[in-house]
This record gives sequence, structure tokens and C-alpha cells, in this order.
Amino acid sequence: MARRAAPPHSGPAYYTPAHLARSGGPNGGALVDPNESAWSRFLRTQVFAPDKLPGNVNIVAGVGLFVTGIVVVRRWGEMFVPV
Repeated sequence: MARRAAPPHSGPAYYTPAHLARSGGPNGGALVDPNESAWSRFLRTQVFAPDKLPGNVNIVAGVGLFVTGIVVVRRWGEMFVPV
């Protein structure tokens, strides 16, 4: 029996096409990597996601300003107290 050829423009058979690999879950239809760790998935979906990046930048700026204030007061706090 002769082997039949794949349909034209079907691509290789060793990967799942993008339109079938999409997930309708919380990652908004992004490709799902089955070997991705929980930490890298958290970073991708919560930290570096384009829709959450402005809020994350605000949080980092606020924490940085808070820590800088603590360092300044501990280092030069005696200059703020009147003699």
C-alpha cells in the first residue's frame, strides 16, 4: 500500500499548530509550555505581563522610595534633629 502525502501547507507533524495549542485560560490564549515551572509561569503571567506592568512599576517605585527613606533617615537622621 502506498503512503499518502500530507495535505499542502499542513506543516510538520511533530508540533501542535498554534491555533490548537492556545489555551482559553488565565493566560489569555498564550501558548502553553508543558515544561514551564510554576515560578517562570508566575513571572510571565503576573510580573512581566504587559497589562500588569504599569502597576508593578508603581509598586517597585513605592517600595524603592520607602527603602530609600529608611536608609536616609538611618544614615543622616541626626541632621534632622535640632540641637
